Amino acid sequence: MIESLRLNKYLADRYSCSRRQAENFIEGGFVRVDGRVIEEPGFRVGPQQKVELAENAHAEDHQPATILLNKPAGYGLDSTSPSHDLIVAANHAADDASERPFLKRDLKELTLSMPLDRQASGLVVFTQNPVIARKLLKDAAKIEHEYIAEVEGELSPGGLARLNHGLLWQGSPLPPAKVSWQNETRLRFALKNPTVDLIADMCRQVGLTLTGIRRIRIGRVPMSRLASGQWRYLSDGERF
Repeated sequence: MIESLRLNKYLADRYSCSRRQAENFIEGGFVRVDGRVIEEPGFRVGPQQKVELAENAHAEDHQPATILLNKPAGYGLDSTSPSHDLIVAANHAADDASERPFLKRDLKELTLSMPLDRQASGLVVFTQNPVIARKLLKDAAKIEHEYIAEVEGELSPGGLARLNHGLLWQGSPLPPAKVSWQNETRLRFALKNPTVDLIADMCRQVGLTLTGIRRIRIGRVPMSRLASGQWRYLSDGERF
């Protein structure tokens, strides 16, 4: 009786490659078993099953992924287990300029960077790249964020000028910000690594109430056209 084999061993034997190369073929999405893509090296195949290796298959090591998600308001993210149910193939933006296919290995050991409060929506970052993770942590206070704030109330006289410079936060003067009206109920804020509480307090000081907030840019990386709950990969040419 012929026993089943692990898929990585089967490929290594059939194509005379190393086990590491076989695993890269599999985790790279280049292997089909009975017509279905299999990404698990430990998947077991029997003697009657059809195993195919794609013509364009390559065994290069995995390039760390960085994923940009438009987090919906009210959705909590756990930094200890960031591979949550929104980062799935069905939510991958169709116009992702990176042209990188979604693979299961892109979800392994993701670090949640630049988190948002539960009530806020907009851009959050998950990365496998330790260089990017370190930069976003080390340079957090230097990176400008752009938010769209939904507000209600009546702006006090000179309030817009004070939002740009002249307010206090916890008893200390705030540095200059870039604040402008988008329409009658929306303000655009651009400032260095703010919290939602800070922006809410800035609004309060000039007679406005913050009713909703959405982050649309971190550093030089915009959220682009991501719909709520959608995600895309960071393209090779993008830098925070």
